Amino acid sequence: MKENTLIISPKTKVLHLIETYPELEEVLIELVPAFTKLRNPVLRKTVARITTLQQAAQVGQIELELLINRLRAAVGQDALALDKASVQAQAECPDWVKQFPLYKELDARPMLEAGEHPVGQVLEDLKQMPSGYKYLLIAPFLPAPLIDKAKSLGAMHHAEQSNPQTFKVYFRM
Repeated sequence: MKENTLIISPKTKVLHLIETYPELEEVLIELVPAFTKLRNPVLRKTVARITTLQQAAQVGQIELELLINRLRAAVGQDALALDKASVQAQAECPDWVKQFPLYKELDARPMLEAGEHPVGQVLEDLKQMPSGYKYLLIAPFLPAPLIDKAKSLGAMHHAEQSNPQTFKVYFRM
């Protein structure tokens, strides 16, 4: 293991990881194909800067311990044993997803294809959404960093995968 280098953990930011260990970019993309978009300079500086490896595991639907330990092994770090109880299980669809009327729907796929990020638009929409409504975000991967930002505003969410390339994330305030 290199001395005075980043110790890879679930809280490690993706940008910090690939700047410290450039050789891990391809390992990360192999494990989480959605991170192929890291090659886009805009997404690299926005998404990778705020995304932790824990969130990357959610995006890639890969076990966190496997992701961390594959990356650690590639740079000669010892394996890490994670507390399995800390891994959150996917919750059943809450009643509000079925009962609340739709306030707005945003399909983020065209924005992401154009190299834009929907975080600002979604957060602004959520701030304006009246109580008792839901918001639907459609994305090609689970937008874990965006969900964390929305939660910091007090939003609740429910995510479901419609098909391998489509995630629907419902928010309510």
